[in-house]
Amino acid sequence: MKFTRLFRRLSAGAVALGLFSSTLRAEGPLDRLTALAAGTADTTLRLDVLRGMEAALRGRNGVSAPAGWTELETTLAAAPDEETRRLARNLGTVFGSPRALETLRTIAANPQAAGADRTAAVDTLLRTRDAALVPLLQKLTTEAGVRATAIRGLAAFDDAKTPSVLLAGFPQFNAAEQRDALNTLASRAAYARPLVEAVRSGAVPKATLTADLVRQLRSLKDATLASDLTQIWGVMKETSPDMKAEVERVKKLYWAGGSQPGDAPRGRVVFNQVCSQCHHLFDTGGHVGPDITGANRADLDYLLQNILYPNAVIPNEYLASTVETKDERVLTGVIKSQDASGISLQTANELVTVPRAEIRKIEATAVSMMPEGLIANLTEQQTRDLLYYLSRPGQVPLPAGTK
Repeated sequence: MKFTRLFRRLSAGAVALGLFSSTLRAEGPLDRLTALAAGTADTTLRLDVLRGMEAALRGRNGVSAPAGWTELETTLAAAPDEETRRLARNLGTVFGSPRALETLRTIAANPQAAGADRTAAVDTLLRTRDAALVPLLQKLTTEAGVRATAIRGLAAFDDAKTPSVLLAGFPQFNAAEQRDALNTLASRAAYARPLVEAVRSGAVPKATLTADLVRQLRSLKDATLASDLTQIWGVMKETSPDMKAEVERVKKLYWAGGSQPGDAPRGRVVFNQVCSQCHHLFDTGGHVGPDITGANRADLDYLLQNILYPNAVIPNEYLASTVETKDERVLTGVIKSQDASGISLQTANELVTVPRAEIRKIEATAVSMMPEGLIANLTEQQTRDLLYYLSRPGQVPLPAGTK
């Protein structure tokens, strides 16, 4: 008996996943799974079915609700366990349920709700691509618990108020939130123009425009923006004619600092500003690029060749692609997976699912996600501090008072 029940539970999840692994061919399978979830008194089996349906439908919107869903949704909403209620909400949004959407909006807007619940609600609402969500996202940029998710989410919508909202809040954002805001502002030409003006006026520090952001801004292919960036930031090259000479130049700059060329804690601050969004080192950082904890960091030549010339040797898994959407958004990242329904793109600050129907063009590049010119705008001492920190065998503390 126990084996039979286990088999049924596993089969329910497998059926839910398998029936929709490529396309939704018919409503029949959804109807049958809904009936199975509604008709069983076995709560574990019901959860298996709901989990499988959620996994199979992830990334899809506008799916017709299966027969019996409205009645089942009412039952699930009153379930004693949070996972069942969450699954009901998530599936309801896929089926366009007004009840599910309203419940999620209420959770997202409630400052008394747990931060994790509010963030999950916003994430689910973002998958609906509902333009009515924009005012709520703009409001949530003032609330620390959900601010980062709201800032990233605004990139999915073209709204004239978004640049002013993000630029007004920028001084109050922490470092990670500022990077999210910069990435959102760099995702559309209409958002990028106010950003560049804010940099020109000094409202946003020029140092926050790292090389990866400058490359993203240039990918918008706006002539005025490109000209402004050249005046503010300088010329950006994807290749350099003399790698050896440039490596030697920076080595001399490094050793000009003496027997201890840099300060490791200060170097960690520089790493957090220009590298950690993509690279993991010791116990911190992102996972867009490779984890460099085990790299040959004690070899200065190795460090400089990889920092100064990331396009010299590029593993396929780190080749960048540019994705243009039909609503004028431009994303740069690594395509992690794709199928008939859409793609998963790892950008510098998030994993984005883009439905195929929203994509205008995908352009594969021959360059690394890591841009050249990464340290071009650092001072000589910042360069020495960064290289010294990168060569350390273990983590060092941040300077006192640094967040």
